[in-house]
Amino acid sequence: MNMKKNLGVFTATSIVVGCVIGAGVFFKPYAIYNATGGAPGMGIIAWVVGGIMSLLGALTFAEVAVLIPKTGGMVEYLDQAFNPVIGFLAGWMQVVIFYPAFIAGYGVKVGSELGEFFGKQYELPIAMAVIIAVVLLNIVGSKAAGGMQVIATVCKLIPLFILMIFGFVLGSGGHPIITPLVGPETSPAGALGSTLLAVLFAFEGWTNVGAIAGEMKNPAKDLPRAIIGGVSIIMAVYLVLNIAYLWVIPANELMLLESPAAAVAMKLFGPVGGNLIKVGIIISVIGACNGFLMSGSRVAYLLGEKNTLPFSSKLGALNKNQVPANGIILMGFLACLYSLSGQFDMLTNLAVFSCWVFYTLTFATVFVFRKKMADVERLYKVPGYPVVPILAIGAGLYVILSQLFLSGKEAMLLSLASIVITLLGLPVYYLVKKYSK
Repeated sequence: MNMKKNLGVFTATSIVVGCVIGAGVFFKPYAIYNATGGAPGMGIIAWVVGGIMSLLGALTFAEVAVLIPKTGGMVEYLDQAFNPVIGFLAGWMQVVIFYPAFIAGYGVKVGSELGEFFGKQYELPIAMAVIIAVVLLNIVGSKAAGGMQVIATVCKLIPLFILMIFGFVLGSGGHPIITPLVGPETSPAGALGSTLLAVLFAFEGWTNVGAIAGEMKNPAKDLPRAIIGGVSIIMAVYLVLNIAYLWVIPANELMLLESPAAAVAMKLFGPVGGNLIKVGIIISVIGACNGFLMSGSRVAYLLGEKNTLPFSSKLGALNKNQVPANGIILMGFLACLYSLSGQFDMLTNLAVFSCWVFYTLTFATVFVFRKKMADVERLYKVPGYPVVPILAIGAGLYVILSQLFLSGKEAMLLSLASIVITLLGLPVYYLVKKYSK
């Protein structure tokens, strides 16, 4: 039975927007203005550049996703374009770094927010409790987890629009918005690399765009419109919201606030109103945690089905509720381990760097498949070929190289750690393959 082709451009655009807008816009200004040395200009530029990079990536990624509409996404694309080892490493990276680091980061952020009410000593227990609660919710079944997503989506939109509107209405204004670009002792090139990593975390989710193509009435025409329209709306929302933050609190103060959105809400509405906004943000973060756990457990399930991970027979099995319970538990266990770091920005930067290595490889598969599968009909082709894919690859290489060479020792060590952990997948792959025979 085929899925009904009943999605128009408006619905598809809404899906793109809903997949991307998450927790990053509420918390990342802290990391951004730390990277710029307390100056606003490079931070605002990074929101625009990050949006353009995501747009180029989504337009390119979508051609491959529509051409190979299989569960597993990058695992399947890289497997077919290059070889099974590259595909496995993409899945391994997602299972052991990307998804657990995101889940842990969200747990840590909820812990730090609620720790202000219950005490700092409870931050880690709260973070782990959030992760475990979301794990249990997902084991119950996808319907319960899906219901959580609906609630979280509503809760993230309410504070988003309240802060945007009332930031300008009640904010004092008069703070610098564009100048200076960076602080006096900050390198512009290094600052752009660091700020982009924070911004790209907030744009994460555009990789889901290809999944809706099979249900669209006219994907060749409407998918690029949905991507361009959706990412453009998100860019506008993020840009306006961050200017609203600066309208209320200057950049050199935002760099000192780990929860800038909550601080802005407190200044606008006082303790009671600010705490209500904070509750909405916390629910939004828990929803993001839930969404990444759902997605990550499915990648573990896919690798289990392919018999490429230790205990594949367990990971590739469904429970009585028809969900990959063991994959869910694995994601939760790794996330709890990562949450011991207590570092939201470190965890999310690790995840973003790791995934952009493989995003860049995926952009390159467009050229490979144009040759390998030249005779296959394409419902959607990336507009502006080959310029758009080349620009997407260039953007990806900039993210990778800037973290390795331009953004300081900490970023370089974190990036090298990501590469080492990813490459550890090679002995795992060959050992499992050897003993499974």
